[in-house]
Amino acid sequence: MDPRVEKRLGLKGLADKIVTAEQAAALIEDGTVVGMSGFTRAGDAKVVPMALVERAKNEKIKIDVYTGASLGPEVDNHLAAAGVINKRGPFQGDAVMRGMINKDQISYVDAHLSHNAELVRQGVIGPIKHLILEAVAITEDGLIIPSNSVGNSPIFAEYAENIIIELNISHPEALIGIHDIYVPGEQGKRDAIPMTNAEQRIGEIGIRVDLDKIQAIVISEEPDAPSLIVPPDEETQNMANILLDFFRSEIKAGRLTNELMPLQSGVGSVANAVLDGFADSEFENLVVASEVLQDAVFNLIDAGKVRFAAATSITLTEELQKKVYGNLEKYADKICLRPQEISNHPELIRRLGLISINTALELDIYGNVNSTHVSGTKMMNGIGGSGDFARNARLGIFVTKSYAKGGAISSIVPMVSHVDHTEHDVDVIVTEQGIADLRGLAPKERVKLIIENCAHPDFKEQLWDYYNRAFEATGGAQTPHILEEALSWHVNLAKNKTMKKEVTKA
Repeated sequence: MDPRVEKRLGLKGLADKIVTAEQAAALIEDGTVVGMSGFTRAGDAKVVPMALVERAKNEKIKIDVYTGASLGPEVDNHLAAAGVINKRGPFQGDAVMRGMINKDQISYVDAHLSHNAELVRQGVIGPIKHLILEAVAITEDGLIIPSNSVGNSPIFAEYAENIIIELNISHPEALIGIHDIYVPGEQGKRDAIPMTNAEQRIGEIGIRVDLDKIQAIVISEEPDAPSLIVPPDEETQNMANILLDFFRSEIKAGRLTNELMPLQSGVGSVANAVLDGFADSEFENLVVASEVLQDAVFNLIDAGKVRFAAATSITLTEELQKKVYGNLEKYADKICLRPQEISNHPELIRRLGLISINTALELDIYGNVNSTHVSGTKMMNGIGGSGDFARNARLGIFVTKSYAKGGAISSIVPMVSHVDHTEHDVDVIVTEQGIADLRGLAPKERVKLIIENCAHPDFKEQLWDYYNRAFEATGGAQTPHILEEALSWHVNLAKNKTMKKEVTKA
């Protein structure tokens, strides 16, 4: 046996279960539900899915795939393109899969990420025939140590009939000990989650499973696919500065200190860039309690700004992967990975008083947010954890650039074409143009702040024209709309490739 494998395989009796990826893939049956580890291109199954792709070249096989969140190309790109995936949930972020979803070739169940464990417990998702779980080690006492994410793996492991482990020996051994695996009991019988600050550890360092379920072990040396975020630009840096000034005003008002409250930042370039803005600020001793630890978090740890960071996944660009995983011992006592049921749990988000920063696709003049559907019909990625956090956070903040497609699209519209987060869950909106603090405001009061502070100048007159006419048409109703025109901006975009139109002067 390879000494590297022997070192990671604490239970020596499992050595006879080591098989090839092809042999493991042959165990997967057509028409079954398969759980896979992984959350946002981290800690995902890699070699067995690729063996399934090869198998699909010679036989028809379709499976339902449930994960923590989006996975790397081995699953979300290659498995989809090979026609293996029948249904996918609860989140994805791949262009090939997205195209197939929007052509009705894959069924997609978009869901709040904190809710999936309950759906497994209730049998709504399942029965799970197989779990393919990437691990960095199996301890002597039978704990499976996940790699760079936890996601839904603990609940899948509890309910799956069979477990296939991808033992990935390319991941650093320093990952052993950073996980905190706590799984709540059945609803109606469970205790309160015993956590009063994000730095507490309340569970075990690995996933405890019925060892008889382990059907096969496949050795892997495939690294995680790197994150696709891009560096901050002038506009995202401006958004960061606007948000930092907002926090300063909250401190002045006595609502925060310069340690703020635990921070959550959504996945993606804009949210990462906004978080990066803390590096040169006066804020310090920060705690991150998020779902994903992106580049910005480790930059802030290096800058001495963040003292502790907890999430369910570590997702890094190639440059940061080398820096962090090549020196993980430096960060091991400052980070923690938990199941997504815990990282995204409403009970904890509210108890800890999180400041939540997530990205919007579009928002309307009353504060409703669309974060999933392009023009109301075409799925982009999914709601992810943004709803878990926005509804329950101390501050629910949404960030977006005020325009898209070179200025043809306004991110602020009369009415969103799809609602993911209602106005009731949106406290603050930030674009490169400015900020709108919507707390305590009635719908018509929000309109002025959103249009004047956040909309792109090219669309302000057009937005005011719509609102003023809607106000007159409805006699100043609680939420003025001209129903025949509310989605006309999206219709104009579909017909003319732009939301811009001439405003008739009174």
